[in-house]
Formats: sequence, structure tokens, C-alpha cells
Amino acid sequence: MVAAADPTTAPPPATPMAAVPAPGLMAGVGFMLVFAAIAPLLDMFAKLAAPEATAAQTAFARFALQTVFLAPVLALRGRLRLPDRAEWAIHAGRGAMLAAATTCFFTAIAVMPLADALAIVFVSPLILTLLAGPMLGETVGWRRRLACLAGLGGAMLVAQPGFSEVGWVVTAPLGTAVFFALYLALTRRHGARSDPVTMQFWSGLVGGLAMAAALGLGFATGSETFAVRAFGVETGLYLVGMGACATVAHLAIAAAFQRAPAGVLAPLQYLEIVTAVTVGWLVFDDLPGPMTWAGVAVIVGAGLVVVHRERAAARRAYGPALGAPRDGGLTRR
Repeated sequence: MVAAADPTTAPPPATPMAAVPAPGLMAGVGFMLVFAAIAPLLDMFAKLAAPEATAAQTAFARFALQTVFLAPVLALRGRLRLPDRAEWAIHAGRGAMLAAATTCFFTAIAVMPLADALAIVFVSPLILTLLAGPMLGETVGWRRRLACLAGLGGAMLVAQPGFSEVGWVVTAPLGTAVFFALYLALTRRHGARSDPVTMQFWSGLVGGLAMAAALGLGFATGSETFAVRAFGVETGLYLVGMGACATVAHLAIAAAFQRAPAGVLAPLQYLEIVTAVTVGWLVFDDLPGPMTWAGVAVIVGAGLVVVHRERAAARRAYGPALGAPRDGGLTRR
């Protein structure tokens, strides 16, 4: 880690509030609000492209365009360098999990409302908490385990109304949550420390290469899941807009975690659901039903319980400093 915590890696053990200047804290909050406002636009463009482009094509475009847009940023900062062998292994694992998570999510939003799919994906930190024991050797108390199980129940509440309409595809966002939790677990397990933008660049590059290979295999075998379709200029512009939003959103969340502790920023991520509901209503005329709202309330409540318990555990371990969740940004897409 050069100067700041990657939003997908563990921050320092504790960040005393007194050590965070007020202007920097507010700037971090501001950048997180920018992320929450822009990230659902990425999904909006992906959903608009869905009638002509397959989920695999859209995922490839998302990674390829983000890589292209981030390359000059890194070059100007003097941080565009080849990773060493150990870093390549981390990037390969992260990129593969991120590619799988993104493909699942784009598959889902082709037929599901944005807010419904995003709400289910928000159980990812809860799944990571459950994985922390067997995969990472961390102690997870019964309160956090119970909150995680409640959050998974909330995800089922969100998925249930759509099951009769679109079938098993409503479980695709849960696949996104699982793959992204594995992505975060791999990052934490290997203790990756790097500039956040650099990490996003290389993980995006590996994700793009993985999707290119999948599309090539799909073309050779005639697979419908990884089919290559021709699309028009309008869909191409949607994909460019998606790539631009992905780049800005990831730069914003990286800047947020450079300036403020994860314990402050984590609850603000749930504002992304508000933006997703607004975009879904204005662009696609989708409004969540009562069951979805109930599921969202359970998921958000469970997530906030986990955030609170992790902060309390950090205080006990490191003293009267601001405890924070070990992983912050939901940069899963």
C-alpha cells in the first residue's frame, strides 16, 4: 500500500477520529456520495444495452473500457508498472472472481429491476463475514452470524416475488454476492497492499481477459450464455457510458477511502439503493413492491448490525479508536 487503503482491502487496524482532519473526513463522505450516485448509472447503461448485447459482452466492455480509461490516470501519476509474480497471482484471482460477479449481475438486471438486483447484492459483506471464520481464521461472534443469516433471509424476500416471473435468474445477484465475497476474501487472505487505482486497473485488465476468453470459447462452441452478437451504435454508446461511469465510480470510492475511515463510509453505501430505485423508476418505470422493501429493510438492518459489531470488536482490540469493518467498498461491478 502506497498511501491509502484500497476499498477492497483491510484498512489499518484502527483510525482514531482525532487523526482524521474534519475537511478530509467531509471530503471522504462527499466522494462516497458521488459513488452512490454514479454506480447505479453503470447498471442503467448495462440494462439499456441488454436487448442487443449479451451479459458476457457487456461485462467484457465494462472491464476493457475501465482499463482504457484508467491507464492514462496511472501513467500521469507514474504508477503504470508491471506487477511482480506474487501480485499477478492476486490480480488473477481477484479478476476472475470480479468477472464472474459482474457477469452474474448483468445477467440479472437484463430481466430484473435494478433496485431488486442491487439489494440482493448487498448481502455480499454478510457472506464475507460468514466466510471469515473458515477461510481467514477470524473469530465471528454469534450476533454477527445471526445478522448475516437474517440478511440472507432478506435477500430471499427480495427475490421471491420475481421468481414466478423470470425463474432462477433471480438468484444471479446472489451469485454476484458470493463471487464478490470471495474476491474480498482473496484480497484479505493475501494481505494485498497497493494503490487502490492500480489494483482496480490490474484486476479490471485480468477480468477483461477472462471475459474475452469466455466469449471466444462461447463463439467456438455456440454457447448462448457467452454468445457474441452484433449490436448497433446506440448500444455501443450505452457501453461507453457504462465504462465511463465505472471508472468515475471506482475513482470516487478510492478517493473516499483515502480520506475517511471505513466505519464512517460503510453505512453510506446503502444510499446506492436509493439512487437505484430512482433510476429504475425514471428510466424503466420499475418501482419495488412491498416484499422488496421489506427485504431491503432486513438487509440494510443486518448490514448495519455487522458494521456496529465490527467497530465494537475493533475498539476492544485496539483501544478507544474508531473501529471499522475490514472491507469497505462494494465495487463489485
